[in-house]
Amino acid sequence: MSQDVNNHAFQGLERLCIDGGADEIATAPVFPGIERIEARFHGNAFEPHRHDTYALGVTIKGIQTFSYRGERRFSLPGQVIVLHPDEEHDGGAGTDDGLHYRMLYLEPALLIECMDAAKAALPFVVDPVVNDEALAGTLLAALSELDRELDELFVDDFLTRVATMLAGHGRLPMRSLGLIAWQRARRARDYLEDNLDRAVSSVELEKATGLDRFTLSRHFRAAFATSPHRYLLMRRLQKARLLIGAGEGLADVAAATGFADQSHFNRHFKKTYGMTPGQWVGLRRDFPQGPTALR
Repeated sequence: MSQDVNNHAFQGLERLCIDGGADEIATAPVFPGIERIEARFHGNAFEPHRHDTYALGVTIKGIQTFSYRGERRFSLPGQVIVLHPDEEHDGGAGTDDGLHYRMLYLEPALLIECMDAAKAALPFVVDPVVNDEALAGTLLAALSELDRELDELFVDDFLTRVATMLAGHGRLPMRSLGLIAWQRARRARDYLEDNLDRAVSSVELEKATGLDRFTLSRHFRAAFATSPHRYLLMRRLQKARLLIGAGEGLADVAAATGFADQSHFNRHFKKTYGMTPGQWVGLRRDFPQGPTALR
């Protein structure tokens, strides 16, 4: 990234940088289907885990290192990280100087909604570290003011641009997902979201979609890059993080989100986010809202 582009892309980021050198995750206001964070870490931050969203981010300072698809990767300041849904990875600082980055977690459903009418399957970017000034600038437009909510019209344009850029980096041909298969996959997704707090059976999804479980599984993965089971699990964990952020106790959160007990909840939380709920609570804080947030 050239110096001029670097200065332009990072303009305004330092106004909202979280203070000090302590390990910390600052969370921005959530837009449906999009989560944004700023993080500082020293050493290994996350144990191996996987989630069902795209993880799209920019390294701000330091060297970001992570294992992904059998190789150790490194991201330098200004480089873009693109992690595909359901791909296991860890993460941390590559040097003793620590790491500072911003990341956006994007649900595949939003991305595929704005793609062409044929509903091509989600783009897969093989190289998780990308040198692309335009993509970095596009991501930083959504990551530069984390104390503010995203505007709906901004998100419409942002998603279109990101989908086009990721498709350009995809080295594998995108398969077409037929209209009927897409509609059935969406029907399954909606049914799962309406029943987050209980176990959902394969028979229920078959009745809701009119597809046998194996055909539905294939169509669902093509549309949303994960299985119906993991989709339901991830939405439960997403709801759990909101409840934890609101101050609910972990045992109550586990019960409210359909887990058998707190141990069951803790195990799945760590497998998904690379840390325990207690560790996440210790690191997490919200960005302050309003003019006092700006420095």
